[in-house]
Amino acid sequence: MDTAAEGRLSISEGVFLGHALVARVAETLGIRAFFIKGPASIMQGLRLPKVSVDVDVFVAPADLQSLLAGLHQRGWRKRVAEEDERVFHKHSVTLNHPAWPCHIDIHFRFPGMEKDPADAFDVMWARTEVLEIAGRGVRVPTKELGIVLLALHALRAPHLHVSQQELAFLKDLSTREALGPAIHEISEATEALAAVRPFLEEILPGHAAVEWPEASTEWRNRLFSREPGSARIIALLNAPSRDKLQMLRAALLPPDTVYLSQDPSIDLSPKGRVRAYIDRWKRFLRASPRLLRDLVAYRKTL
Repeated sequence: MDTAAEGRLSISEGVFLGHALVARVAETLGIRAFFIKGPASIMQGLRLPKVSVDVDVFVAPADLQSLLAGLHQRGWRKRVAEEDERVFHKHSVTLNHPAWPCHIDIHFRFPGMEKDPADAFDVMWARTEVLEIAGRGVRVPTKELGIVLLALHALRAPHLHVSQQELAFLKDLSTREALGPAIHEISEATEALAAVRPFLEEILPGHAAVEWPEASTEWRNRLFSREPGSARIIALLNAPSRDKLQMLRAALLPPDTVYLSQDPSIDLSPKGRVRAYIDRWKRFLRASPRLLRDLVAYRKTL
């Protein structure tokens, strides 16, 4: 597989072959893995046709390191990223390969699902089916589970036009095929009712009888963090006093990994760091009106 990828694959070819590669590695290691979003969702009729740019695979938390090691042996490396789980709990790991045009995103939890990640995975695994991709049978969500995952993904940023389009498409499909009860069952089993409520209320007959739980702090923070800086400020406000100074220092004087996550080829010489630091503050000042709106909206919920 890696030898074939040394040619000039298109992104679409890389994504399809990437599914087959990850499926083979997972099978060799005895890991349960299923693929979400991407070409599978289009083939199942859950999304309008579009070009996928990465491979999204879901594994149980306990299997994450094994799959990472298996892909590491084949030349895949973790993408440099800012590691600060005090802003949002980490839910996936992104891998790159110099010979492949796409990424691999390994998910081990899904924002909006409040059930223990290992237990939530078991619930989802029981609702997977086999779909042929790149000449290989791979595990993908059933249509109902796929809708839950896509809806939760769109509901993280419901203000975006692309999210509104996706939710409208899923709403029409779910209503037309009367999938509301099954989507409710999966949402309840994974403790995603609070997050998926705005979507589920529109497709579930008799939704008034549902006991809707309160959304978690993490999910509410995601909804109010329309700007990247908003997430950090909200996390800072919610952090214990002992952590505030360290978080503030990390925001004001970020480590090199923050800059590298935005531009792997960035100049990190002393002059380059100064330029990057100034550019960071310029972006912050340009975004400050939107940050203020996010924070005002957030404070109204407290």
